[in-house]
Amino acid sequence: MKIYKIPLEIKAIIFDIDSTLYTNSAYAFEQVDCQVREFARERGITADEARKMVSEYRKKFANENNGKKISLGNTLLSFGVPIEQSVEWRKKLLEPADFLSEDKKLIEELKVLSKKYSLICVTNNPILPARKTLEAIGISDFFPEIVGLDTCFKSKPALEPFKKACELLHISPEKCLAIGDRYDMDIALPLQMGMGGILVNGVEDVYDISSHLCYNSNEYENKEVGKAD
Repeated sequence: MKIYKIPLEIKAIIFDIDSTLYTNSAYAFEQVDCQVREFARERGITADEARKMVSEYRKKFANENNGKKISLGNTLLSFGVPIEQSVEWRKKLLEPADFLSEDKKLIEELKVLSKKYSLICVTNNPILPARKTLEAIGISDFFPEIVGLDTCFKSKPALEPFKKACELLHISPEKCLAIGDRYDMDIALPLQMGMGGILVNGVEDVYDISSHLCYNSNEYENKEVGKAD
């Protein structure tokens, strides 16, 4: 875990979902690969050819943008697949309950956080599979609102999803804390907006979030906590 900034006054926590509120490498892989396979089917190419296209484009993007990562939605967009099509593929193909189950430890941690902060999710998945994911883990009730790919039709990192989260919460960015597993997607832009930011390595780090929020923000700014990210 790396804590980049904790606001002096936190009113809300904005969570990423995938590989943040659960850790499951098989599902993380399948979320990407099922869409790549669908892209291959529609293009009339093999799955391996499609995987190579995606991998090479992402490497090229990183090389040209100081190592920054690009989302799968924006990668497919570069191949002529509209975000709206990505949304429909994900709605049709993603079944989180096949991979995920109730996480009692996470439930207990969110009970603690929800007593003090408003909680919301901002994800690059559409709302339907995102809600199914939260239900599979047993934490859906903690998140009345989800900002998904089909909310703004913009894939993180984009300003619109984070702005929408603040609007739904009726809370200014300066009083929000963003938590996610990818710096470029989940943390960098929120920090620019004035939010706090914590980069996690998976749900194991989230189990301990509340214990880090009772300290003065200056004590924790840009500090590694636990294992390195």
